[in-house]
Amino acid sequence: QVQLVESGGGLVQAGGSLRLSCATSGRTSRGYAMGWFRQAPGKEREFVAAISWNGGSTYYTDSVKGRFTISRNNVENTVYLQMNNLKPEDTAVYYCAASPIFSTRVPAQREYPYWGQGTQVTVSS
Repeated sequence: QVQLVESGGGLVQAGGSLRLSCATSGRTSRGYAMGWFRQAPGKEREFVAAISWNGGSTYYTDSVKGRFTISRNNVENTVYLQMNNLKPEDTAVYYCAASPIFSTRVPAQREYPYWGQGTQVTVSS
């Protein structure tokens, strides 16, 4: 079992930055690929970024490439999402999730069996 707790959300103006954190726990959490997803009001949850278990590979959805960076610290059991140059369309609840599979494609959400509770990010124009 893997437990995930997100933090770091908040209100920021367009062009600003936020860093989300996801604290992981559980006996095998270090062996999992980690992903960030988001759900905007009235929309389906969508993939944002993923990182392999050792941090050696990452993958991003096109809309955040060059602005967001996913990273992880396996000593501290934490995954990060650094978000720069935020836009109003980035407003959403952001979720971290854990998967035994890492792939360089947009993953199906069913590939991620473990999810956090989400943290709200609001970008004002």
